[in-house]
This record gives sequence, structure tokens and C-alpha cells, in this order.
Amino acid sequence: MAAIHACRVCREAPEKTPLPHAPQPILQVSGTARIVICSQAPGNIAHQKGVPFYDPSGVRLRDWLGLDEATFYDASRIAIIPMGFCFPGYDRHGGDLPPRPECVTHWHDRLFSILPELRLFLVIGKYSIAYHLPERRRESLWAVVRDWRAIAAATAPRPLIVLPHPSWRNNVWIRRNPFFEAELVPALRRHVARVLGEVGEG
Repeated sequence: MAAIHACRVCREAPEKTPLPHAPQPILQVSGTARIVICSQAPGNIAHQKGVPFYDPSGVRLRDWLGLDEATFYDASRIAIIPMGFCFPGYDRHGGDLPPRPECVTHWHDRLFSILPELRLFLVIGKYSIAYHLPERRRESLWAVVRDWRAIAAATAPRPLIVLPHPSWRNNVWIRRNPFFEAELVPALRRHVARVLGEVGEG
């Protein structure tokens, strides 16, 4: 973690355009974490606060997981490893740029190799799919989310569950796909509770 927080490769030796501001890696990791949230990249609010998912999207994600804020930010149980560790800046339309590619190139394989206790991977967004489920990277995010049962079964006993970003921009898709809140979210909460030891295996 000290090496990651000291990293300046996206400013000093970037793969493309340099990061437009000073790096501020935002992630949550410990060797005992059992669940990992594999997200996209911190937004500007997280960048300003220095805390991942400290915004309305985080409130919604915690609701999906059935977790209170204290548990969500307990690094001994929950890891948060975005595909880009720093806020990438805005594009010309005012939207967030994609996660910086340097993080995957330099850090992700090394980081996941030293987290042996992980039991549940929550994969959020297309960039996380490209890394954690490379065979599905050419499919739409929604096609992969719809196939959540098969993916979880195929990746057991350390299942991957694919989620859309908890942004309110996805409200329309969620309304048009009632399976998400009716089936996927309840199953997700059961997985999370089981892995954290809050319910039995039955």
C-alpha cells in the first residue's frame, strides 16, 4: 500500500496523456479481507474526501450489499480495489474519464496475488469485467449482468458477481430489468452475509 500511494507513473511515465492532477490513490485493502469490490475509478467526491464510495452511489451500493457504513469501511473484511486508483479527471463533456491503464499494468496482478482470503468478488462496470472476466469483455455490461447466475456458479468457490455501477444514471435500466432488484440483489445480500459469517451455510 505504501508503494501504491507513492506511485507517480501516471504523471511521470504515462501510457497516454498524464493524469491532470497530483495522484491520490484511493483504495481499501488488507490481507484478511474476504470480499472485494472491484470498481471502476474514484469520482471527484471520493478524490476530494479521500474515501471510496463516499457519495450517493456508495449509499446505494451499501444498500445492495445489505451492509452498514461501519462494516463497508472495515478494511479487515471488505477490500475496495478500483481498476484505476485515482480520479481520472473529466472528459470534454464533463463525464469521468476511463480508469487509468497504468494501475492494471503495474499493480493489479501483484495486489490480487497477495490477498489469499478473498472469497467473493463484486465486479462493477465494463473495465472490471475486462480484467476479471476477460472472456466476456466484448459483451455489453448488461448482457453480462443478466448472466450473473452462470458466472457465479462457474467461478465458485470464490464467485464473481457482476453489478452495474450504483449511479442513479442506471435507474432506467434497473426499472426495465426487474430481475436485478427481485433476484440478484437478494442473492447478493445472502452471499455477502454468508462470506462475512453473519449467516450459516444453509
